[in-house]
Amino acid sequence: MSVLEIVILLPIVAALAIWLGAPVRATSVGAAIINLLIVLGLLFQFKSASVEAGGMAFTKARVVLENPAITFGVGADGMSLILVLLTALVTLAAVWQIAKDKPAIYHIASLLIAGGGLGAFLSTDVFFIYAFHELALIPTFLMIGLYGHGEDSHRKAVAWKTTIYLGAGSLILLAGLAWLVLEYSGGQKLTFDLNALRAQAASTPLPVEKQGMIFFVLLLGFGTLVSLFPLHSWAAPAYATAPTPVAMLHAGVLKKFGLYGLIRIALPLLPQGAQVEWVQQALLFMLLGNILIMGFVTIAQRSLDQILGNSSVMHMGYIFLGIAAGTEIALQGAVLLMFAHGISIALLFALAGRMRNQLGTLELSKLGGLASHAPVFTVLFAFGTFASIGLPGLANFAGELMVFLGAFGGGGSSTIGPLQWTVIFALWGVVMSAVYMLRAYRSIFQGTASAGLFMNDPALSQRIPLILLAAALLIVGCCPWLLLGLLKSLAAAPVAAM
Repeated sequence: MSVLEIVILLPIVAALAIWLGAPVRATSVGAAIINLLIVLGLLFQFKSASVEAGGMAFTKARVVLENPAITFGVGADGMSLILVLLTALVTLAAVWQIAKDKPAIYHIASLLIAGGGLGAFLSTDVFFIYAFHELALIPTFLMIGLYGHGEDSHRKAVAWKTTIYLGAGSLILLAGLAWLVLEYSGGQKLTFDLNALRAQAASTPLPVEKQGMIFFVLLLGFGTLVSLFPLHSWAAPAYATAPTPVAMLHAGVLKKFGLYGLIRIALPLLPQGAQVEWVQQALLFMLLGNILIMGFVTIAQRSLDQILGNSSVMHMGYIFLGIAAGTEIALQGAVLLMFAHGISIALLFALAGRMRNQLGTLELSKLGGLASHAPVFTVLFAFGTFASIGLPGLANFAGELMVFLGAFGGGGSSTIGPLQWTVIFALWGVVMSAVYMLRAYRSIFQGTASAGLFMNDPALSQRIPLILLAAALLIVGCCPWLLLGLLKSLAAAPVAAM
């Protein structure tokens, strides 16, 4: 068994062991720690590892079917390793934060979501990339409906809405992937192997207009899973209602699957599809909806969980901007921002969950003055807040800066086209982020709570995963080259012709 197969299967096996009666917390946290250590080892070995077809290292393939050709293949390049590191960090923080009085299903669901995410990021077969993501969605729906916050009717309504949206997005995505496989199989034996499909795309590319149509179908499918505007309305209620570890893992990790799929599958196989004029214009309008419209929606929120949920939707627009630009610097910035957003939103949801447990509310009007009672909590929340608004020195800043620079220079033309105008409008999103996050921070930690609420700092042992997430934001923010150095194998997409 290869090391990547171990990384994928370890959380799934740990979930099964807990279901069969193994010690819950020790098994869950132990599996998360072991996986993080393995991933860190892979990161150190990556540059010296032998790279095979498609720029992948640590590859392994097991034939499942001959015709159609389906292979359980695994492999890792710089982008997938960055997202696997994100998954390992957030998984450890999520399972560590689960209170001891919670049932075992919290740990089982969290581990299954993590295993599904890891499988999607490390698989080299389109069938398994899709299948692992679907595996991770099932516990998400169930946990929202059974153990989410709020009244029973509200939980079930949010769970059904999330199921319908993501189910529809998955069906559209399945249709797009099937269309792609059929086109590149060329009447021969069907293959789902991503490297074989990329080789076929390089030798006999599809007509440009057909690339645009398939890319748009994939954009709708992947975009629904990422909450691309206007297919976003499921996301904020789902995150606000979901149990804390599920919100951390879905918003921090699983939401990146759609973005990963566009960069891993759509851009290499349909290199001109994103640059077809009507596809490009549609994508630019939709991502501006994420940034500007959702920015205003987030400013209007008066509850921390709704602010964080809508903020997560808004920040996806920046990553879609990097994908729309298609330049190397913009794509690298998009991957870095995927990591940074995942860490920062997971940290903020973890802290919001602790606040809800101790205070019983996340309404800003009822909070205030917590800095005097919980100084460590205040500092940790500041890391998440300032990372979210793109403060220099924290990880989000480097990713956003690279996306803006790569997008504004897209096409190499001195004229200002639609892509450049989109960047100009998108920059106002940074101002909006500062408005709603700083207002929330002031309302929670300064002044005096009108309801007389106060909270204590987390115990020393509970601070460890939170400090780990904050440290990741700081280290990557000060030394982004630690991750960017891994992205040398990220294939450059064609420069946008604007």
